[in-house]
Amino acid sequence: MKTKLSFFLPGLKIKRWLILLIISALSLGFGVQIALGVNAEKLSARFLVFMKSFITIKPEVFLGIFFVLVGLTGLSLGTHKLLTSVRQLLKGKPTTRMSELFLQKRQTARGPKIVVIGGGSGLSVLLRGLKHYTHNLTAVVTVADDGGSSGILREEMGVLPPGDIRNCILAMAEAESSLQDLFNYRFTEGSLAGHNFGNLFLAAMTQVSGGSFEQAIKEMGRVLAVSGRVYPATLEKVTLNAETYSGDIIRGETNIGVNDRPIKRLFLEPSGAKALPEVLKALREADAVVLGPGSLYTSILPNLLIEDITKALKKTPALVLYVVNVMCQPGETIHFKASDHVKTLVEYLKPNTLDFVVLNKGEVPESWKHPYSLEGSEPVIFDGEEIISMGYNILANDYLKFDEFIRHDEEALAKDIIDLIFSKKYTVEERRQISAAFNNFAD
Repeated sequence: MKTKLSFFLPGLKIKRWLILLIISALSLGFGVQIALGVNAEKLSARFLVFMKSFITIKPEVFLGIFFVLVGLTGLSLGTHKLLTSVRQLLKGKPTTRMSELFLQKRQTARGPKIVVIGGGSGLSVLLRGLKHYTHNLTAVVTVADDGGSSGILREEMGVLPPGDIRNCILAMAEAESSLQDLFNYRFTEGSLAGHNFGNLFLAAMTQVSGGSFEQAIKEMGRVLAVSGRVYPATLEKVTLNAETYSGDIIRGETNIGVNDRPIKRLFLEPSGAKALPEVLKALREADAVVLGPGSLYTSILPNLLIEDITKALKKTPALVLYVVNVMCQPGETIHFKASDHVKTLVEYLKPNTLDFVVLNKGEVPESWKHPYSLEGSEPVIFDGEEIISMGYNILANDYLKFDEFIRHDEEALAKDIIDLIFSKKYTVEERRQISAAFNNFAD
């Protein structure tokens, strides 16, 4: 009932113009009726008697013209104001034509269903590009972060780390930039120094919602008008650990990120964490699943340590893509070629799950390599032929974008992924039928 009645609540700035349009249409019809002499005497007898003492022309004609002009003026004003209000509600730019705006909204509403899995800034970059093509987005985010503001809130308040989830929500938000700036604001003084407002908001909403982190995410998404869904990979409080080839155990995502020893395997404590049912449902219904971009060991693989997710990835009829980072990451993937990333990833996937590997083949200028080399980082070497020899398809292009950092160009990356999905759509439908038949047989 609340949803049905919400249209009548004040503040939409639509009802007033609809009422004006109705009154204006009635006035226009009334005026035409009078001007043509149709039941004029019955409709305006008293008013005509009054008008006869002031004018010499036929009063019914004068009255009819008056109401016609009032009606046309009201219809013109009401239509203009109504379209302006609708455009503002749909977050369209002032220069956007309504036809273009409605077409864009309809196309994104009907866009492919895409699940993006990972964490960190890489995931939010991709979501920022994909939201222009589809609103059927689901972000599945790791909850193993134990550093910075997220780590403090996790330790002191017992909430799941909100940082990566906040970034994904903001990436898919359609709210005004000032509101996004607020949720991105990081305090620099006092006891809140180092904390991010969005993280604090999620932590507070979790407490207000009776400890429901899911509800807190929904509320933040509602405030920011998010064009998709964001889910933590699990609601269980897990710790990411790594074992090196020398047998040492590194505990915690932050420590793994600054580790300088090759990692043999990752594992979660406690083991056996369960994925959210909504995550598994999204994977069953997806047209495509994209792993990354993001830190291989601390953003992508932690999600694949949840067995429910890897099983769902194996069964999904969707295309499964892996976006390889453009730069090696110190402490995790130093000196890794693109094929090394893929080899590591597939160790944690069920067999024959991965369909496409998305690679950057653009060259990083020397002027950009130097500052990264000081931190022990370097561009990921493109070796597409090696990946093809491993049995995987590749999607390659120049995806480099140079801002404060070297990262993926979200527009080019999103466009190529969307084009790939549509080029393989028939194949996806075939696989969906086969998957459904297999699941029915298994049941």
